[in-house]
Amino acid sequence: MFQFLLVVIYLSFISLGLPDALLGSAWPSIYPELGVPVSYAGIISMIIALGTIFSSLQSDRLTARLGTGRVTAGSVAMTAAALLGFSVCRSFWGLCLWAVPYGLGAGSVDASLNNYVALHYESRHMSWLHCFWGIGATTGPYVMGYVLTAGWGWNTGYRVIGLLQLVLTAVLVFSLPLWKGRSGPAGPGGEAAKPLTLARILAIPGAKTVMGAFFCYCALEQTAGLWAASYLTLYRGLTPERAAAGASMFYLGITLGRLASGFVTMKLNDTQMIRLGQGIVAAGLAALLLPGPQGLALAGLALVGLGCAPIYPCTIHATPARFGADRSQAVIGVQMAAAYVGTCAMPPIFGWLANHLTIALLPVYLLALLAVMALLNRRLAAAE
Repeated sequence: MFQFLLVVIYLSFISLGLPDALLGSAWPSIYPELGVPVSYAGIISMIIALGTIFSSLQSDRLTARLGTGRVTAGSVAMTAAALLGFSVCRSFWGLCLWAVPYGLGAGSVDASLNNYVALHYESRHMSWLHCFWGIGATTGPYVMGYVLTAGWGWNTGYRVIGLLQLVLTAVLVFSLPLWKGRSGPAGPGGEAAKPLTLARILAIPGAKTVMGAFFCYCALEQTAGLWAASYLTLYRGLTPERAAAGASMFYLGITLGRLASGFVTMKLNDTQMIRLGQGIVAAGLAALLLPGPQGLALAGLALVGLGCAPIYPCTIHATPARFGADRSQAVIGVQMAAAYVGTCAMPPIFGWLANHLTIALLPVYLLALLAVMALLNRRLAAAE
């Protein structure tokens, strides 16, 4: 039954990825229809991120009270409702309204499910599970690109993904008995670990550093995912339909990279995997900075995705070893919150730069985030 539960968790990671790239791939078609500036994608992204920050900070308490299974099922159901809400929207403010449950559904499940895997499974499973997140994140833009090419409109793309989320919700509800009896780690005296306050979490040595590293990583990933299609359209000259499909190269790189990372983790530890990923991201950004054909830009996006692949899962998996199993849920919660602060703040800032300067600055912006992240990860490794 433990192995069947692992299958359910794999499906859950697909559901986590399905909505993540939809806004970026659909936005070149959404903003002209709604009559808003291209930079307004950052506003929707910010609302989603604020919801995830709030629910991530509550993940320790929610998981202790409800358990990982119920938190996961409820959160996926909330995300499905938000996606179906997007599918009937005809105004920008309607999208902003549905972005609230969109974000609330994402944060707590992300923190709770990642902590469960970090505690109960090996590093290779964490990479492969996030590979399945990449399958979801890659499928989303492909579905949206297909729907747009067929002339059915971006609303239909959201409707299709929302219905898929409903199916996954049903699977999770039926799997709830499998989660029973799998409680979190005990505290020092053998009793169940109690939720920590934010102040106590921040006082843990290294907690602020890992939060900063996660901020930079998720800011880099979200900015690349959100603005890749617009970058390809406005700077590289692709049509919106081709750009939506082309932007999926970034998520395809993440997906294939995490598949490979699961095998490489058998030879390298989490810290080494993070360093390898950062080097590949740098190579991809160099390809984006070079002038050349559209294929070079697509290859650069794929390389950036490939480099991103091991960073997220290996950082999460290292958390129990770095901070203790009894504190890992709390630390992962604030890591996720810091990550979503990055996704909240940094993509809109780039949107402002693109609107007032040029969208051609995307690779430079991502390179700056990478440099800070590498510095913070080096500091974490030195403290181990």
